[in-house]
Amino acid sequence: MSFDLAFTKGQGTGNDFVLVSDPDGDLDLTPTQIAAICDRRFGVGADGLIRAVRSRHLPEGAATLADDPRAVWFMDYWNADGSVSEMCGNGIRVFTAFLIDQALVELADDESIAIGTRAGVRRVRRAPGGFEADLGVWRLAEGEAAEPLVRAKSLPVARPGLGIDVGNPHVVVALADDDELAGLDLGYAPVLEPAPLAGANVEFVVPADPLVEDGVGRIRMRVHERGSGETLSCGTGAVASAVAVRYWAGAGAPDEWRVQVPGGVLGVRVTASDEGERVWLSGPAELVFDGVLALG
Repeated sequence: MSFDLAFTKGQGTGNDFVLVSDPDGDLDLTPTQIAAICDRRFGVGADGLIRAVRSRHLPEGAATLADDPRAVWFMDYWNADGSVSEMCGNGIRVFTAFLIDQALVELADDESIAIGTRAGVRRVRRAPGGFEADLGVWRLAEGEAAEPLVRAKSLPVARPGLGIDVGNPHVVVALADDDELAGLDLGYAPVLEPAPLAGANVEFVVPADPLVEDGVGRIRMRVHERGSGETLSCGTGAVASAVAVRYWAGAGAPDEWRVQVPGGVLGVRVTASDEGERVWLSGPAELVFDGVLALG
């Protein structure tokens, strides 16, 4: 059976998404269809697909409503290859812009909204130049995932990585300079030893010189995203990279960071809470165009 799928294309620092409004959860896209939609030559082209569904219509959404009844909307996020993902830092900002554009929510300057995700409830508010999302408490990975060895094409020697969890899994690798960063061939997935069962996003970072300027830490980053390949930006990856460099820097490292990615600049803040250190991601969110796609 064929049908027409209305969608919106959006992006945040070059991390792009196909967004679909499905309030009552009637749409049942298969992983194959999602991969076809995200294909850059034969489909719309995107790093992932986001479906806006009322939380009560999904099992995962029911769990977030139990945690926070205000999380009326669920961000149903899928990677470009049709695999499911827990969270997306750039995606949740673009998702918020989409909800506002579709008149599904209202968001005043002094308010925030709760959004359900597979990583739990996340809150988003307006910020200069876009939105800021509370991504919850970050944690170091445990066991074998804590410090895997990372091999990447065009990187002559394997490097140690640091496992970071910000609702989805990351491994952050420090490089020596901009030449190493630019020379990476991330058209090939980095190899992790040991390999995590669920995979991981892998970020390669270089500190700016100086690392801290006017009390703000500065780093540059490239990323290979699990299920999508190299992308121009990864919001949760920017957060993982900032907290990894902050962890390596030790006492006295700043709580505010600017992360330069190929698609622009993202802001990261770290604040104290009873549960641990919370991380906040800020950056732009743009809706690019609307369209209708015929699906078979």
